Amino acid sequence: MYSLLLAIIYIAFVSLGLPDSLVGAGWPVMHQDLGVPIAFAGIITMIIAAGTILSSLASERVTRRFGAGIVTAVSVGMTAAALVGFSFSDSFWMLCLWAIPYGLGAGAVDAALNNYVALHYAARHMNWLHGCWGLGASISPFIMSYALTSGSGWSSAYLVVGMMQVVLTFALLISIPLWGKVNGITPIVHPAEADHEDGDEPSGRGSAHVPLARALRIPGVLLILTAFFAYCALESTAILWASSYLVTDRGVEPATAAAFASLFLLGVTAGRFLAGFFADRVGDQKMIRGGFLTVGIGVVLLALPLETTILALVGLVVLGLGCAPIYPAIIHSTPVNFGRRNSQAIIGIQMAAAYTGSTFAPPLFGAISTWTGMWILPLFLAVLVALGLLMSERLNALVRSRADGMSPALRR
Repeated sequence: MYSLLLAIIYIAFVSLGLPDSLVGAGWPVMHQDLGVPIAFAGIITMIIAAGTILSSLASERVTRRFGAGIVTAVSVGMTAAALVGFSFSDSFWMLCLWAIPYGLGAGAVDAALNNYVALHYAARHMNWLHGCWGLGASISPFIMSYALTSGSGWSSAYLVVGMMQVVLTFALLISIPLWGKVNGITPIVHPAEADHEDGDEPSGRGSAHVPLARALRIPGVLLILTAFFAYCALESTAILWASSYLVTDRGVEPATAAAFASLFLLGVTAGRFLAGFFADRVGDQKMIRGGFLTVGIGVVLLALPLETTILALVGLVVLGLGCAPIYPAIIHSTPVNFGRRNSQAIIGIQMAAAYTGSTFAPPLFGAISTWTGMWILPLFLAVLVALGLLMSERLNALVRSRADGMSPALRR
């Protein structure tokens, strides 16, 4: 049962990554067919982001009531319906309408799945699963490209991905009985659990609700939320603006810049698969620290004012490799840092912080670069690296102080 459910979750992560690149890949054609300005893509993404933030914040209450299996199946079903709806949309307002269930489903399943894996599976699986998400996100542009070049149109790409999600929904519905039977790897008593009543109780169906206000008051939560916000802001800003920086500030040919910008995402994906092989031995804290430090090295290489652009291009790849382990390690360490009972609530808030950073940081940089110039990108990224590293290290110190204060019996 352990392996069967894990295989289904792996497929789910690949499938969940598929829709995330479709809007960007197809929008150059979509906006023409729909008769709207190209800037209207931001409206679609903002609606989706708003839905993901809201459902992430509500995921703890919903998951406790219905269980992770049902929430995952229903949420994937919502995204499937939205994608099929996209494929039949012939006006912009219909896309906006279908973006609502898309966002609500994406946020709920993200929080529920990540918490379930953090509670029941080892750190290597968290890295490999997020690597599978990267595979899905990398595949969908090719699906859109084939749909456009074959003459079937952008709508057929949404229909194909939507039907894939429909199949996954049925697979998840059939697997629901397995979700309560998988024990996986159960953590020992952790420092955070020693400080909270019923700390060893898993965050699952039927357990007590942890209100948002209470979760935010748990020591260290604001630190990890800030670190997660900084990381996701850094990643999304690099994805959107790295190519423009290489062209306008470093004089790189557009085709070369585009290729290396794609290598950033491939670096993230490949880095997560590589990180999975030693994540259990190294531990989440060191993975986060090493990730931020590696990103810092990449930012320095990107910023070096040398005549050659080779180091800047290498820096972008290093940046992607450094980003790879941070997201999975932050999620996987949540039950360790804050207790299994609180993990679903906190992971839901973390997802909201992640989507907030990913949504607002890129346009913020765009506004700043309008006044200062694109040269400021490495500095902008460096500030986010420093913020993320500082907050995560402060949390590590807090966790260590809790461990030092535990009784010998609890420490064992």
